[in-house]
Amino acid sequence: MSYVRKSLVPGETLMYDTRHHWIVLIGPLILFFLLVAGGVACLGEVAAAQTGRGALVDAPANEMHAFEIAGGVLIVIALIALAWGFTKRSATEMAVTNKRVLIKTGLGNRRTLDIMLSRVESIGVEESFWGRMLGYGSVTVRGTGGTPESFVMISHPQEFRRSVQAQIGHVDPLPVTAPAPPPPPVRG
Repeated sequence: MSYVRKSLVPGETLMYDTRHHWIVLIGPLILFFLLVAGGVACLGEVAAAQTGRGALVDAPANEMHAFEIAGGVLIVIALIALAWGFTKRSATEMAVTNKRVLIKTGLGNRRTLDIMLSRVESIGVEESFWGRMLGYGSVTVRGTGGTPESFVMISHPQEFRRSVQAQIGHVDPLPVTAPAPPPPPVRG
């Protein structure tokens, strides 16, 4: 069960929740593929040497064994890097309820922020060009009299802000469309 769901008090309803965008996985995925490629290259070279091909054909047995170990270690490190990326993504939760804004980051070292909706002074959103195209950005929450709290690489930050504003104003959280233009003046 998530931190947000465990933190709900009686009479409180979860209205919107989000977490880190999938873009935070790009670094761990690149590292994963580079390390796996290195590990497969090491193990492939050992396999090639055993069939009489490759650079290790005339290498001593301890050197081939070192290549086997290096290949295995690289693949294990690649799996750890990938698991770390997925864990980091899952360790951030942001939610809006009908009473407050809840934000939790971290797994081992946890950082939480609970602000009653009546105490939210402002919510800022920063999105780069790619952030707007892919649906991620930074959210800065400022409580009355408090310091701003920034959270980066959040999925759908505009929807998060809209949900907070909807709960503060008790309005429908759906996107608001522009009002129809006024009718032309009647000339008589």
